[in-house]
Amino acid sequence: MKKVKKLLTMAMATIMLTASLVGCGGKETGDKGGTSSGDKVKVGVCLYKFDDTYISTVRQNLEKIQSENPDKVEFTFYDGKGDQATQNDSIDTLLQKDVDLLLVNLVDTGAAPTVIDKIKAAEKPVVLFNREPATDAIKAYDKAIFVGTNAQEAGVMQGKILTSLWEKDSKAVDKNGDGVLQYVMLKGEPDNPEAVARTQFSVSTLNDNGIKTEELALQVCNWQNDLAQSATEAWLSRFGDKIEAVIANNDGMAQGAIAALQAQGYNNGDAAKTIPVVGVDATSAAQDLIAKGFMLGSVLQDAEGMAKALYATGMNLAGGKGAVEGTSYKFDDTGVAVRIPYQEYTK
Repeated sequence: MKKVKKLLTMAMATIMLTASLVGCGGKETGDKGGTSSGDKVKVGVCLYKFDDTYISTVRQNLEKIQSENPDKVEFTFYDGKGDQATQNDSIDTLLQKDVDLLLVNLVDTGAAPTVIDKIKAAEKPVVLFNREPATDAIKAYDKAIFVGTNAQEAGVMQGKILTSLWEKDSKAVDKNGDGVLQYVMLKGEPDNPEAVARTQFSVSTLNDNGIKTEELALQVCNWQNDLAQSATEAWLSRFGDKIEAVIANNDGMAQGAIAALQAQGYNNGDAAKTIPVVGVDATSAAQDLIAKGFMLGSVLQDAEGMAKALYATGMNLAGGKGAVEGTSYKFDDTGVAVRIPYQEYTK
C-alpha cells in the first residue's frame, strides 16, 4: 500500500512539473506597450475626418494592407469629424480597449501635447501623421514619431509648375501684359503648418524665379470644395479677367474653383479662356481634370507611400523595436520624423 501511495505521489509531481514547463513555454509577451509574439497587432487609427479626399485614400491603402496581412494586423478607424474633442474621446476609448498601437491624424495640431501625454500614460506607442505638431511635443515621448511630408515642398512644386508655364508662354498667362502674375489663393486652414507653408512657398518660388506677383485675394476654405467654389464665384464677379492664376492648397479646393470657373465659361477646353489652376494631392479627380486640360497641375502626395510607412514604422514600435529598424526609412534632422516625398503632377 505504501508503495502504491509513493508511486501516486511521484506521478502527481511529474504532472505538475510538466504543466509548469508548458506554461513557461507559452506565448511570449513583448516589450511594454508592444504585443505578444505571434498575436495580431490591434491598431486604432484616428483620422481628422473621414470625408477628406486624401485621408480617405490613406485609409483605403491601410485597409488594403490589412487585407494582405490578415493574420498580422487589424485596423479600427475612428472619425474625428473635424473636432478635436471628438477625437480625444476616440483616443480614450482606444486606450480603454488596450490596443497595441495608435495612428493619429490630429484634428488640431496644437492639441498634440495633451494627446501624447494621455497615450504616454497608457504606455502605448503612437505614430502621428499627415498633420504635423511641434517637434518638442513628439520628442516628449520616446514611443512617439511623426510620418508626413516636408510642408514647404508642395508649395515649391506648385510654384515651379506655374513658373514652367510662364517661361513657356508668359503671354498666355499674363493676360493684361503688365509683367505681373495676378493670382487668388485658396488656403486650407489659418494656422495649419501645411496650409501656411503651401501658401508661402508657392508664391516665393515664383518670385525666386523672377516672376512678379500680386495677390488679388486670399480665402480660408478649410480644405473644402464648396467653400472654394463660393469664394471663386465671388472673385469672378469682383475681378473677372484680372485673375491670371488660382493657387489652391489642395485638390478639393482646386476642384471647387474649377466648377465656379466652368460655370462662367472658363476652363472648358478653350486655351484662350483658361485660367491656370494648381492644387495639391493629385487625387484621381484632379488627374482627370489635368488630363482634360481643365486644370494645370497638382503635387502628388503619396497616399500609398504614407500607408506603407505607417504600417512599417508602427509595427516596429508595437513590437518594441526602433521605428525605422530594418526598413528603408530614415529620420530627418529632428530625429523623430519620417518624410514622404512629394512629386509634381502635370499633363
